[in-house]
Amino acid sequence: MGYTKTALLMAAMTALFMGLGYLLAGAVGMLFALVLAAGMNLFTWWNSDKMVLRMHNARQVSSGDHAGLSQMVGDLAKNAGMPKPAVYLIETPQPNAFATGRNPNNAAVAVTTGLLQTLTRDEMAGVVAHELAHIKNHDTAIMTVTATFAGAITMLANFALFFGGRRDSAVGLVGTIALMILAPLAAGLVQMAISRTREYAADRVGAEICGQPLALASALERIQQGAASIDNDAAERNPATAHMFIINPLHAHSRDKLFSTHPSTANRIAALRMLAQQSNPADESSYTRSRKPSSGTGPWG
Repeated sequence: MGYTKTALLMAAMTALFMGLGYLLAGAVGMLFALVLAAGMNLFTWWNSDKMVLRMHNARQVSSGDHAGLSQMVGDLAKNAGMPKPAVYLIETPQPNAFATGRNPNNAAVAVTTGLLQTLTRDEMAGVVAHELAHIKNHDTAIMTVTATFAGAITMLANFALFFGGRRDSAVGLVGTIALMILAPLAAGLVQMAISRTREYAADRVGAEICGQPLALASALERIQQGAASIDNDAAERNPATAHMFIINPLHAHSRDKLFSTHPSTANRIAALRMLAQQSNPADESSYTRSRKPSSGTGPWG
């Protein structure tokens, strides 16, 4: 169901983009929009990982660095039946992580120093597994395409408002202007809906990869607490990358909202606890008793 919903949302965004091109210059404009979208998506699909890692000043982690983080990523990638991605570290006190790359053979997982200082080993494994799930599910490529579409739709709409669209279109002058104003808003909503859908799917697959849904749930709770109180300066400078993180780094609210790039953390935790209950009812109570206090420091510092 997740992939079906994603496909429908992406089809809606494509139709919106081509429709804007048609309103701008008829059939020629629609063809121009299609060619422009293909070119922009090809460029960002090929270069997005390098650009995003550079934006966040990430440095690659060598094998044996940071108490076995690289080894953990390799072991979990093997569990997932996929190539080991490159591992990067971001210097920021906010606990968070993201994955990037055009496919599983060209991917990277980036974690923050704040994450290493906050989580236990099991919780870290849950976060890494979640990011590997994004790579395995090709979410990194999907979100790159949707973000590019959203940006291109905004660009076309601004161009149309500045230079004027077709006044003889079927929706009329007022309708054309309204669509040019509302199209970027609609594109942003579609992008956010796709992002939220893929987060739920990555939680589920990530829990399967690490084998501990409650460890991932606990990690989400701790990361939410940190992200709500600690600034991530690089993310604030580059808000377009916020959807990539496991938890919104821009101090997102806790409830599901129309304009949020992430689903409610409480809802995600509830879904993971339900998954753990279905797989092994004894897991929840045993993990809760053994879990360290949320204010504790992880073994990674």
